[in-house]
Amino acid sequence: MRAISIRTILPNVVTLCAFMAGVTSIRFALAGKWELAVAAIALAGIFDGLDGTVARLLKSTSKFGAELDSLSDVVAFGVAPAVILYLWTLEGLDRLGWGVALIYATAMALRLARFNARLEDEEEPKKRLGYLTGVPAPMGAGLLLMPMMLDLALPGQTIRDYSELVALYSVTVALLIVSTIPTLSLKALRVRRTFFVPVMLIIGIVITGLFVRTWAVMFGIGVFYLISLPFTIFGFKRRSAEKDERRR
Repeated sequence: MRAISIRTILPNVVTLCAFMAGVTSIRFALAGKWELAVAAIALAGIFDGLDGTVARLLKSTSKFGAELDSLSDVVAFGVAPAVILYLWTLEGLDRLGWGVALIYATAMALRLARFNARLEDEEEPKKRLGYLTGVPAPMGAGLLLMPMMLDLALPGQTIRDYSELVALYSVTVALLIVSTIPTLSLKALRVRRTFFVPVMLIIGIVITGLFVRTWAVMFGIGVFYLISLPFTIFGFKRRSAEKDERRR
């Protein structure tokens, strides 16, 4: 029997950490520890970003790892955020609130199923141009929890009392997740050498902000992402037109 190297196991361990962080966020939500619940989802996002990088660096990508990653994403960025938001405010809407939570979790599962189905499709137009289809799983979870982040950033505010608006917003996020709009892929982003230092400074400012005003900065990142969507769509259409023009 062929032995499995530690190099192959390590990326899957990172994926398991993302999975466990997602499940743990539900425990925090059940205890009413909302800050820890959202932080656990953020931690799952960090692990999710690392597992693929670790696998590529160690040259240990595998079909098992890809399947485990999708399962982890469904739980950490689909089921867990939906349960957290339901316990936080949607529970007050009774069946309607649970229905909204189900819609979001289902949307995430469908998005990941679509992603897996197109995993080997290098000819997919958006993928060839360095774009993703729909809002990616970690960002989708972050967008869903933005009302909580705003509530945590502004002590004394009661965003959770506006359950109907949160429900409407949650359905909108679910639609963005399963949509076919082009969204930026961080892997495809390139920074010119002349902009390297300014970009690093901006990143440093953001990280500093995360230490000083964590929830306000995270909410701001979510707002920036939403505002950037129309520009991303425009950029994709322009690049597609340029590519078609070169073919002629």
